[in-house]
Amino acid sequence: MHMADALISPAVGGVMWAATAGLTVYSARSIKDVADDNHIPLMGVLGAFIFAAQMINFTIPATGSSGHLGGGMILAILLGPYAAFLTMASVLTVQALFFGDGGLLALGCNIFNLGFWPCFLAYPFIYKPIAGANPTPRRIFMGASLAAIVALQLGAFSVVLETLASGISELPFTTFVLLMQPIHLAIGIVEALVTTAVVTFVWRARPEVLETAVSGKTSGDLNLRPVLIGLAVVAAITGGILSWFASANPDGLEWAMFKTAGKEELAAPSNTIHDSLARFQEQTAFLPDYGFRTPDQPEGEVQAAESEAAEAWPGISAGTSVSGIIGGVMVLILAGCIGLVLRRFSHST
Repeated sequence: MHMADALISPAVGGVMWAATAGLTVYSARSIKDVADDNHIPLMGVLGAFIFAAQMINFTIPATGSSGHLGGGMILAILLGPYAAFLTMASVLTVQALFFGDGGLLALGCNIFNLGFWPCFLAYPFIYKPIAGANPTPRRIFMGASLAAIVALQLGAFSVVLETLASGISELPFTTFVLLMQPIHLAIGIVEALVTTAVVTFVWRARPEVLETAVSGKTSGDLNLRPVLIGLAVVAAITGGILSWFASANPDGLEWAMFKTAGKEELAAPSNTIHDSLARFQEQTAFLPDYGFRTPDQPEGEVQAAESEAAEAWPGISAGTSVSGIIGGVMVLILAGCIGLVLRRFSHST
């Protein structure tokens, strides 16, 4: 559900950047009192895991579409809403800047759509009342599943509203929304199962992690080393190997766009903002589309190579593996540094 800049007008992009910046500042002020020696590495490792998990698109049967994990509910349940939002912002920023996944103008929209709804609505108003301070496997399943599905539905609807507000006439509201919501409901069911599995694993290993997130207090001397190692290993395997098995089908957003407008990508408007950001992103994305840059080729050869790559499955690629590992490390460092800076700031005030 990563939006490209072609779907967003400069005005809408600016408003969503401002909204996201406000939420980031609010989250930073709220988390600085609970960022401790456990919280900081957990932010980094979970961010790396979500980065890797988002590389794997799973096929939605009988649709010709695919989906990928959003991860917002996993982060919110294990970190609390504020650290979760900052971690999600780290993941999406690294994806956009260094892998060309999602536009820079649309980055505010993407962070809001994938971060705000799970962290500040689904988590406090759905998950906590169901699972809350007394989680059980059944409560975790019910709370995490319902919260994940609702958050993804709201995120998908936000995409529709943002394209509508941007005046994207190729994506009329009624048709677009009637395609976006059902396909993301199917994706949400898978997200619910994955969220439940990850949260249950952590709860069985260290139930105090969930209690800390709910209470908003520091975790003290809690030993999270087994959890951190386990998540780091899973993240490395997911990004380095399992990413080869991602579905080649278009994701839910691309699928809905194709069914609505007849194409999976729209041409970006030719204006100063879109053009400047596109050129900047081309310079920063050193592993575009999670693969190595290739020398310029004639158009026919490029199309033939893309067609051959699309037919090959699994897509065994050194570029994909390197992207999964490097991206995960970058998110780990960025999210960890954010927590570390906020901790030092809280101690100095």
